[in-house]
Amino acid sequence: MDTDLVLTETREGYRVVTLNRPDRLNSFNARQHEALMTALVAAEADISCRALILTGAGRGFCAGQDLSDGVYTPGETPDLSVTIQRYYNPLVRKLRDLPMPVICAVNGTAAGAGANIAFACDLVLAAKSAKFIQSFAKIGLVPDSGGTWLLPRLAGRARARGLALLAEPISAEQAEAWGLIWKTVDDAGLMTEAHRLAAHLATQPTSGLALIKQALDAAETNDLDQQLDLERDLQGQAGRTPDYMEGVTAFFEKRAAVFKGRV
Repeated sequence: MDTDLVLTETREGYRVVTLNRPDRLNSFNARQHEALMTALVAAEADISCRALILTGAGRGFCAGQDLSDGVYTPGETPDLSVTIQRYYNPLVRKLRDLPMPVICAVNGTAAGAGANIAFACDLVLAAKSAKFIQSFAKIGLVPDSGGTWLLPRLAGRARARGLALLAEPISAEQAEAWGLIWKTVDDAGLMTEAHRLAAHLATQPTSGLALIKQALDAAETNDLDQQLDLERDLQGQAGRTPDYMEGVTAFFEKRAAVFKGRV
């Protein structure tokens, strides 16, 4: 396993996972996919990890798929669904299902699958110099890594179609204005803000935050009756956590709550 292709730094209460192929704008090959999944599984297994930052080394976040990694051979017709099924779909599912908030710090270009992997995270920060591009149409492909599901829900149908069909880059500030990301940050302050958010989230009721993620994802496809039933069930779970009792006790005692996090 090429663990140097993905770097993991452990901080108090959270981890920083960095894509580390800067010479290729952190574009994915099979080995980087495997290293990233290993890092995410390890973070999930670490009960002390209550938030996660995903970012990229060098001047870009992620340029999507590395086309030199066996997905294109002159004269041959590839089956790209194999790569999607083996690597990209499990990655997006893992990011959405992690029982903690995932912050994506986009430090430069996020293209193709790289953009959609960022959009799959819970809170997306982007440096002002960053750009997002749905580059698939330029080579005759369909947005993957959840792009066709995420784009209309984040930006609306009209903008989703424009982004996907025209494959034109948009700035970080435009992405924020369209609701694609949480916040744009000065380049020099990107990681400072990412660490600030992660350190804050690492002190919060992590199990409750995981239930919030679950509820918001389900709301995309549930009708109102289904969502009301789900809220009832998840609230029942939340109310049985030690963090709920701590939060209520701290409220009545007029002090800051000390949450235990994942249980």
